[in-house]
Amino acid sequence: MSVKLGGALKELRIHLCQTSRQSIGVRQFIQKHYISLKKDNPGFPILIRECCGIQPRIWARYERGVERTAPLTDLKEGDILNVVKQLAK
Repeated sequence: MSVKLGGALKELRIHLCQTSRQSIGVRQFIQKHYISLKKDNPGFPILIRECCGIQPRIWARYERGVERTAPLTDLKEGDILNVVKQLAK
């Protein structure tokens, strides 16, 4: 599972709830893939923000301040990895 982040992509932000059912896949994604993502992309900002009661989302910030977002509600960890890969293109 190697995902190369960079180029026009400048930052990833993941928002999730620490306890909600809708964020289970996001929590599993972070547990299984965060360390390898950081090892494969040292110095690339991957921000994890936890807040009680929010719907999980991911934001990708690109050059010139352009942002794209995607909902992560009820997605499995493998599906979230696909969203990250899509945003990295």
